[in-house]
This record gives sequence, C-alpha cells and structure tokens, in this order.
Amino acid sequence: MQGRPVISGRSGGRPGVVAALDIGSSKIACFIAKIEPGRMADGLHPVRVLGIGHQVSRGIRSGAVVNMDQAEEAIRIAVDAAERMAGITVKDVVVSVSCGELKSQTVAVKSGLAGEAVSDDDVQRLLAHARVHYKPDGRDVLHAIPVNYAVDGSRGVRAPQGMFGEQLGVEVHMVSATKGPLRNLALCIERCHLDIAGMAAAPYAAGLSSLVEDEKDLGVTLMEMGGGTTSIAVFFEGVMVYCDVIPIGGIHITNDIARGLSTPLAHAERMKTLYGSALASPSDERELIDVPQVGESESDGANHIPRSMLTGIIQPRLEETLELARDRLQASGFGRIAGRRVVLTGGAAQLNGARELAARILDKQVRVGHPLKVTGLAESTGGPAFSACAGLLTYSQVSPLDLVSGGEDPDPETSGGQLRRMGRWLKENF
Repeated sequence: MQGRPVISGRSGGRPGVVAALDIGSSKIACFIAKIEPGRMADGLHPVRVLGIGHQVSRGIRSGAVVNMDQAEEAIRIAVDAAERMAGITVKDVVVSVSCGELKSQTVAVKSGLAGEAVSDDDVQRLLAHARVHYKPDGRDVLHAIPVNYAVDGSRGVRAPQGMFGEQLGVEVHMVSATKGPLRNLALCIERCHLDIAGMAAAPYAAGLSSLVEDEKDLGVTLMEMGGGTTSIAVFFEGVMVYCDVIPIGGIHITNDIARGLSTPLAHAERMKTLYGSALASPSDERELIDVPQVGESESDGANHIPRSMLTGIIQPRLEETLELARDRLQASGFGRIAGRRVVLTGGAAQLNGARELAARILDKQVRVGHPLKVTGLAESTGGPAFSACAGLLTYSQVSPLDLVSGGEDPDPETSGGQLRRMGRWLKENF
C-alpha cells in the first residue's frame, strides 16, 4: 500500500462510491463504481462498476483542453450517461492526466530518529517535507511516490514503520505537470459542477489496472497508446519509478491516412479500425479497399487502393512512436531496470500487428493489457482503451501521498526531538 486514499466515497452522498473520469484526445469515459467489502490478494477492496458512459472527445488535443465549451459538453454527456446507468448522481471525480508534459524526478530526503522506532508520523512528515521542498518552475506536483526507504543507510526497506535506527531516509518519485493545462482541465471539470477528488497520471492509472503484481515487482514498462499521446511508465519493486509522455498517438495515424489518401477523417478512422495493420501480409496487394474522396459524394464512386498502401502509411508512424519511446527509456537510465516485459494499453494498442511490431522494435516481450481488477465491465468497455479509466478506480484506494502542501514546513530536522515525541506520546495515551 502506497500512501493514503484520495477523498473518495462522497459521490452522490453514498459511502463507498467512486467516479472515474478519463479525459482523452479521442474519447471521454466515465465509470461509477462501488467499493465492495472484503480484501483481495493485493490488500485492496474489490471494485464493481455500476455505471459506464463514454463519448467522442471534443475540444481536447493531446490531453489538453483547447475548446472549453466543447470539452465541457462532452464531459457532461459522458458523466450523465454513467449516472443514468448507475442511478447515482456524482459530486466528485478522480481524473486522469496526460497533458502538461509529465516529468519525472527522484528526490532524496533524510531525517534523524534519535534511536527510536519509526512511526507513521515520521514517515508522513518526511514525505511531506520532500513534497514541500520540491518546487519545479511553472509545474504542479501530481504524485509523490515513495520508492525506496533507508534506515541508517541500509537501502531496500519497503515499510520502515517499527524499525529502530538513528536516521531515516527516503527516495521519492515526483511526477509533475505544467500548471496551465492542469488548471484549464480543472476549470473545465468545475464548469460541469463536479469537484476533483484526485488526479492521476494516465500511464500510472493504466498500470494499476492492467499489470499483475509479479510484473510490477520484477520490472515492466507500460505504454498507454492513446489518441493524442503515448505515455510511458516504468514499474519496479511494486511502484512506478519513471514516467514520460510522447505527443504522438492514434489520431496522428488517422491524420496521416486522411492526408495520404485524400479521404475524410471519419472514413480514415474507419479504414484504420477495419483494415489497418502495422505489419504487411502477402495478401495485401490483392485486397482492395474503397476510399471515398474528400468533397465527393459516395455516388460519384470511390477510389480503390490495395491494402498494402494503407499499411505503408500506418507502419512508419507507429515505428516512429515506438522508436521515440525506446530512445526516451534508454536516455532516462530506467531501461535496464524495466526488464524485458512491455504491456500495451490504450486504443491504439488494439491496432492489428501493434504488439508484434512493438516486440521487434523494443526487443522485449510484449502483451496487450486490459483492466484486471474491476468487475461489472461490459465486453466493449473491458479492453485496453479503458485501462486508464478503470485504473482510476484502483487509484482511489492507493493514492500515493497526495498530501496537502501548505501551512508550516514539516522540516524533519527541526521539528523532531524529544519534546515532539513526548507530546505525541501524551496525546496518544491520555
């Protein structure tokens, strides 16, 4: 368990109900779910989806709001559909973030213990100190994830509570995004009369729903292949240690098809879905596809092209995206600990041949992920395109230290000492 839960369970005034809102460049999805009693093997509560709503995205580009009115309308329609299905009116939502140029950085912090046992307060104070002192220019912190604890210099401690020592240290993975796109996203959601209970980076949310525990422990790279962006997250020893975003996604493939074949965008998307492939096959030259031309009616007759021409447009763009992801991983230094496992999620991961092409370019074992930890999803909404939205439901239980920054600085070096510990002991025992 990493940190404490986000503000959840207030939706519609019903305890145990959480709403997830995934705002993407190609679609906006909303899941309303109930947190069930009991515990699963990973220590989390079971989640059952009660309501589902999704809508073609409008006013969103690369995950950022570019038209406030259109985005507001699309969000309202998606949330309303989920509310009608669930029979619940929601007041707050947990939101996915793929805008704002997500950036990773690891921050190390230490504090003295005076030879006493580590308490929860010590850990929370140390993490709060790390977050308060991490102030990147023009950026807001989305996540502060404790990656590695150390007691008296001994690294690899996962849960230091109850351990004795003279010094406690922690490495915290900070994920930040630029303030402008985040504030625009928040404003758009507020215009829909919704409060934001929490925000999560899209690749982190997708990883929470699509990865099994062994993958997260041994090292895995998750690639969330969305419409406007391709997000990367590296998990190791159970936590996310790196994330990044490439501003290329499935919509760019659709645009390439529309421009290359002079066909409307709607037909280009249809052709990509029905006939598109990332790999060539021997029959491609013989198979012909009807391509309506821009500005011409269907009665004018469609242009006929071999399927190989469509593959020749899709494959280079997908290769470019995967090569950029590979280069980003190598440059970050996390490529080695990410192991030889890659999991693809997002709508673009459903493209025929995407898994095989990724395996060849990344030189790793690749599988296509889908939501694993929620029940109640229909077949059409249980695929890789809805991994991030389903992951937000898990994130509502495992929010990694979304601490309220502000107020006094919880400096671990100056706020410690015997008086503080004595005051805490008096408070707890009397």
